[in-house]
Amino acid sequence: MPTRELFCLLLLSGIFCACLVAAAVLAAKIVSIAAFSVPAGVFAYCITFVCADVISEIWGRRHANMVVLVGFIGLALTFLLVRLALWCPPAPFWHQEEAFHNVLGMTPRIIAASLAAYVLSQFHDVWLYNLLKDRMRGRRLWLRNNVATILSQLIDSVVFIGIAFYGVMPVWPLIVGQWTVKVALALCDTPLVYATVWGIRRYLASEKTY
Repeated sequence: MPTRELFCLLLLSGIFCACLVAAAVLAAKIVSIAAFSVPAGVFAYCITFVCADVISEIWGRRHANMVVLVGFIGLALTFLLVRLALWCPPAPFWHQEEAFHNVLGMTPRIIAASLAAYVLSQFHDVWLYNLLKDRMRGRRLWLRNNVATILSQLIDSVVFIGIAFYGVMPVWPLIVGQWTVKVALALCDTPLVYATVWGIRRYLASEKTY
């Protein structure tokens, strides 16, 4: 793979994994957007779908699936390292243990919900995006991006909230609120997908002129 192409793929993969881990950590804070309450990590998590769709558009389903798999391994490792840090006894002079546990002390149920929702929604996004790309012969990027992302975000919201909060609190209001915000963000990120695809293709094409 040419140097520029490898750099672009690694850059998108790095952004994907960084946003994925950030979303898991930022989920500890709940923020208000309009009339809805959602985890702060929703912004970072939406960027992962942008990266996955751009990788699918330029390099295809196989590369996108590999990035999703690497992201899953990174996310699982992050949860394990967090649990290890929580398990280790604090230093005698460090008095922030309670705050640390409050922010990062996710229950096993939340962790299981995060991993399950991630796997199902991200692999579905890659599959549906590439299916639509084949059916539409590479046209209508805006439609493929939005349909794949919006439906995959619905899967993510249903699976995560269903596993994490079923029997604890009403799940449907949470699902509707979270998905509504994700749909709005997905519609807003379409210009970013176009700009990124255009920029990368132009950057790669310029390498061939030298």
